[in-house]
Amino acid sequence: MTAVSKHGIPAVFGILADETRWQILTELGAQDLSASALAGRLPVSRQAIAKHLTALADAGLVESLRVGREIRYRALGGRLSALADELEAVGRRWDRRLAAIKRIAEEID
Repeated sequence: MTAVSKHGIPAVFGILADETRWQILTELGAQDLSASALAGRLPVSRQAIAKHLTALADAGLVESLRVGREIRYRALGGRLSALADELEAVGRRWDRRLAAIKRIAEEID
């Protein structure tokens, strides 16, 4: 099982397609933040941020950590790297197919 196969690539893209989730992930890529800090940076309520964080955590894209009395969240680059690796593999397969089509087309001429 790969790092993103729990939800599958389409499901992870669905999670990342939400603009607010993408903004949250971008913010967490820069630094660990609490839900309250994220709500202060984004035009979204803390309750909505918490729901988005749950979706991101369920997809394995963020994790929570306790810092004193505060719960902060951090982006998990490894999950994104695994997704990028899977996409790269798909791209390589397409490149091989296109090269084969090109060879066949050139042989026909």
